[in-house]
Parts: sequence; structure tokens; C-alpha cells
Amino acid sequence: MEQILQYLVIFALQSAAIYAIAASGLVVTYTTSGIFNFAHGAIGMVVAFAYWQMTSTSSGGDAFFGGGMGLNPWLALVLCLFVVAPAIGFVLDRVIMRRLAGASTIAGIVATIGLLFALVQIAGILWPQDQSYSLPGFFPGESFELFSVNVTYHRALSLAIAVAVAFGLRALLFTTRLGVAMRAVVDSRELTALNGRSPDRVSSVAWMLGCSLAGLAGILIAPNLSQFTAIALTLLVIQAYAAAMVGRLRSLPLTFLGALILAETEQLLALIDINDWFGENISGKLGTLGSAVPVLMLLVVLIVLREDRGGLRSEKLNFRVPRPSTTTVAAGMGALVLVAAVVAQLELFTVTTRLNYGKGLALGIVMLSLVLLTGWAGQVSLAQLGLSGLAACAVWKMGPVGGLVAGVVICAVVGAFVALPALRMRSLYLALTTMAFALLMENVVYGNNTIFPALRPFATGGARADRPGFLESDKAFFVAMAVAFALIAVGLTVIRNGPFGRRLAAMKDSPDGCVTLGMDLTATKLQVFVLASAIAGFGGGLLAMWNSSNVGLAQYGLLEGGALGGLPLLLVAVIGGITSVFGAAFGAFLFVGMPLLGNKVSWLKSAMNVLPGLAGIGLAQSPDGAARQIADGASDVAEAIGRLRAGRDEPDADRRPATREPEQMLSSGRRLDAEDVAHLDHVLGLSWGRPEPVGPRSGS
Repeated sequence: MEQILQYLVIFALQSAAIYAIAASGLVVTYTTSGIFNFAHGAIGMVVAFAYWQMTSTSSGGDAFFGGGMGLNPWLALVLCLFVVAPAIGFVLDRVIMRRLAGASTIAGIVATIGLLFALVQIAGILWPQDQSYSLPGFFPGESFELFSVNVTYHRALSLAIAVAVAFGLRALLFTTRLGVAMRAVVDSRELTALNGRSPDRVSSVAWMLGCSLAGLAGILIAPNLSQFTAIALTLLVIQAYAAAMVGRLRSLPLTFLGALILAETEQLLALIDINDWFGENISGKLGTLGSAVPVLMLLVVLIVLREDRGGLRSEKLNFRVPRPSTTTVAAGMGALVLVAAVVAQLELFTVTTRLNYGKGLALGIVMLSLVLLTGWAGQVSLAQLGLSGLAACAVWKMGPVGGLVAGVVICAVVGAFVALPALRMRSLYLALTTMAFALLMENVVYGNNTIFPALRPFATGGARADRPGFLESDKAFFVAMAVAFALIAVGLTVIRNGPFGRRLAAMKDSPDGCVTLGMDLTATKLQVFVLASAIAGFGGGLLAMWNSSNVGLAQYGLLEGGALGGLPLLLVAVIGGITSVFGAAFGAFLFVGMPLLGNKVSWLKSAMNVLPGLAGIGLAQSPDGAARQIADGASDVAEAIGRLRAGRDEPDADRRPATREPEQMLSSGRRLDAEDVAHLDHVLGLSWGRPEPVGPRSGS
């Protein structure tokens, strides 16, 4: 009885209190800004490390700030919650979040994932993660007895703070003018301003409050972690996701209820495991599931609860989806294969460099699946790399050829399963669902546990994947992967220019319009998920064979590898250009090229680690990516050279891009000519198979 009271009351209430505080911060920022902050846990991590810096008396080793400052813990807490965390929130709002006002949900997802990645890397620079850190709780060593159970003052304090936060937030948001203004800003910044409130100031207050709550959760839970590391603290947000989604990101009471259910379930499974209530085998498996409860709960909540469509932002992805000619792509991919063959044959790079670029080619194929799924179909997925791990397991277990074929089929089938909840979800909810699925694969299927003991070597990186006999050498396999990438890129281009590609573009631009026209969105979504999953599986199988030995979770996990290994895949794909097969190639080059450059040039190493995150933040509102921007820049340069040769200083007025909106053309009262009709067809997506029209003549 004492043990039950200890686990299901004392431990559960303390965990629930911390989950609730973290989740309430998420709810506050989402309710007041409309942005789901994937970096919420990373912000709490930075504040917790700042608290350690202020209170620690250690020398600090290689820490950027040197040794700890040795401040009083209460003074440090006040400084962290009322100075450091609000300062972070204010800067984030002014530099990033304010620019995302009115942007699409995908822009917010990319920006906050970039922020998460950047903060983790910056924390690694300021507080090197090869050192060990520890953070004592409040009132260390002091406790009291409650119903024969020893309760530390730190646990009691956590619960008291959670209760105070709950009532304080409720009072702030619903009984004060500031709270009403905070909720009004997300609906209409203009109307808020008309009522005498500054939307910018209100938004800043909301982000300062959200960051303080994230920091408070980080400081309270850090003493309970077995490892006080940047990654471990950042992952706290997963628990906050599940609790916040119970309240549909809007209801604080339901959020606190979700935190309580989550904590009670975790502690119940731990209790079953400790006491072997259902036998050693079943109890052990249930105990293993305890670590996956937040992910399972998040997945179940997302599937069961209907998404809050009224709370979601615009679905317009703002991607310019190009329609490159198959000939151009084939020529570009031919050049890629030629370069790969020359590099492999002449051994221009060291073995380490070639190994990394080979990894980039395999990951590039996984990124091609994102081009199809997210860039062209508008379906956000964070599970592609996790899915590809299934093909790696198949290659490991069944051999190179049969395993690769089986892996592609398995990934396609599982991709269809993942697509089922996607049939009624959009953007944010879909991103969270695919993220939960990837984490479920990582924790349960690929994890080192008793549920899938046959996969333990894969969990620990001890699996081996053989190559086909005719591609045994690194040179041959390197070229083969380049050929595979080129063939898939050309095949996708053919799809993009065909009827299926047009259906995907229509579905991305206007799902409601497609339904009105009688288009079967269910079949289209299933088809694109199956095809993208199969491509990702093919890339994952090739990656396993390229690594050959030491194949494991570190290459396929969303959050494994010590540096959020798979999470930046979508980020880098967006940086490269998620709507273009060339963008996938460029993104793969960046994915492996930046760490290589950092390793070769020591003073650039820190910058190369942080750069993907910063680039993701910067490209959130111009997601056409670097490849498209480079192409546009090259086109502008070529046009300028052409004008210079023709003796003209300014662009020909007749060749200027169209700037008129269709409404202006239709309301002008004049008769539309063929050029106007062509322009309208292009704007409405009806110009299939025809070149993009130039802009209407000036003054017409």
C-alpha cells in the first residue's frame, strides 16, 4: 500500500505538476500567437543551464562562461524566471515570431524546428556536453512524511507551483484586459489595435510568459533526470505535447487533466514492472511501454480527438512548385552521376569524406520522398527517416536484394497505415502525428527493450547490412547510389508533369476545391503516402548497405544520435528547396557538407553546427529554398547580361513579371485579351502543359 501511494500519488502528482507547467507554456504561446513552438523544451533547457551556471560552485571545465557563479538558488531562480527567460521570449518575438504573424502553419513548424536545432547546438557550445552536470533540487536532503511515505520538499514545491500557475494563468487570461488582448491578438492583430492595444507589445508579453513557464519546468525537472544534458531536457517537451493536445492547445483545465492522466499511466506501468504483477515477461514489456507512454498518448489523442480547425492557420504553403522539364532534370542528374563516377574513380576525396557524401546520397533519396509528400502534395511528415529504418532492418535480416525489396514493400504498407489518420488531418496535427509515429518506432520498435528483442543489435548500432556481390566495392556502390538518386529524381519529375502531379498540386492548393470538383482526396493521399514511404524505404536500405557495419538506431532515429539526428532532415530539405529534386540534392550536400567543413576548419565548426537551425529560421517565410533562389539569381544575372548586350539599362516593360491581381483584371471593365486569359489560367492552375506567361503589358 505504501508503494502504491508513493507511485500513484506522490511521484505521479509531482510529474503531473511539471508536465502541466511545461504544457501550459505551450498553450499560452499557441493561444496568443497561433504558433506551435516545437522549441519549447529547448528554451526550458537553456534556462535550466543558465540556472546551473548561476548556482553552481564548480570550476566549469571547458564551459564558455567558465565556472559557476555560486549565487543563492532563490536569487538565481528569480533572475532566470524574471530576467533570462523573458529576455529570450522578447528576443524570439521581435526577431522571429512577429514575422510569422499571418504565415502558414508550415512556416511556423519549420521556424520552430530550426530554433530547436539552433538552441541545442548553441547550448552544446556554451556548456560542452562531454562534461557532466548536476542540478540539486530545492531544499536538498530535506523531506517530510505523508501517510508513511517520505516526500521531499522539492516534490511538494513542484506541486504547489503547478497549482499556483494553473490559477494564475486562468485569472490572467480570462479576468484581465491583458489576457483578453493576448487571446485577441491571434484572431486579429488589426482589431486588437483598434481597441487601443498594441499587438506587438501583447505578443511580446505572451512569449515572455511562455518562455518563463518553459524555464520553470526545466529547472524543476532537471534534478530528477539521470542525465542533465541538453538533449534530455529538450525531450521534456514530448510530455508537454501529449498533455497540451488533450486540451486541444486551448483549454488549460483539460491540459492539466492530460498531464495528470499521463503521469498516472507512467507511474502505474512502472509499478507493474517493479512488482511483476502479470508475470516477468508481460510486466517487463509493460514497464518498457512506460517510457513510450507520452508518445502513445499523443498518438491516441491526435487520432481520437478531432482537430481544432478553427484554431489552425492558413493552409496555403507559399511554396512555388516548379514544373521543370524532364529533359532539364535528366541532364542535371546525368551530370550528377558523371561527377560521382569521376569522384569515385579518381579518389579525389579521402575515405571519410567519400563515406559522408555516400551517406548524403542515400539521405538525399529520403529527402526526395519529402519533395513528393510535402513539397508537391502539401502533407507534412516528420516520420520519413524513421520509416526508412524498417527497410534497414529488412536488409540486415534478409540480405541485400531480397531485404531491400521487402523493406520497400514494408515501408509502403506502413506508409499507408500512417496515411489513415492523415486523411482527416492537416498541417500541424499531421506533423505531430507523424512525429509521434517516428518516436514510437524509435522507443518501442528500434529501442533496446524486451518488446522486440530480435532488434536489439539494431538498437545498439551492432547490425550489419551486406551489399550485393556486384556492388561490393565502395566505388561501385557510390556510383550506384548516384544512379538510383538520378533515376528516382527523373521519375518524380515525370510524375510531377503528369496527371498525378497535377492532382497533387490541386490538393495542396485547395483541398476543398478538389472535393467540389469530385476529386477523390482519400485515394490521392493514400497513393502519395505509399509512394513516398516506398522511396524513403529504398533510401534507408541503401544507407544501411553503405554503412555496412554499425547499422543502427543512431542513423534512423528522430531524436537519437546525440544531436537530434533525424529531426533536421525536413529542415535541411526546406533549406535546399523542398519543391525541387535539385533542392533535395542540394539539401543532402548541405546535410553532410557543413559538418565536414566544420571538422576541417576548426574556427568554423561551431558556426557549421548552428547554421542549419539559423537557415531554417530564416527560410521559414521563403520556403522555396536555396536551390530555387540560386536559380532565380542566375536567371536575373542572365537577364541583366542580355539587357547589357542589347544596350538597355532597364527591363523591358513588356517582359516584367505580372503584378496585377485577377480581381483587378476582372473589375477593370475592359475586354480580356489572350494574354490576360493565359495569365488567369496560370494563376488558377489551369495552364497545364503550357509555359508560364509573361506579365501583361504596362498600362494595359
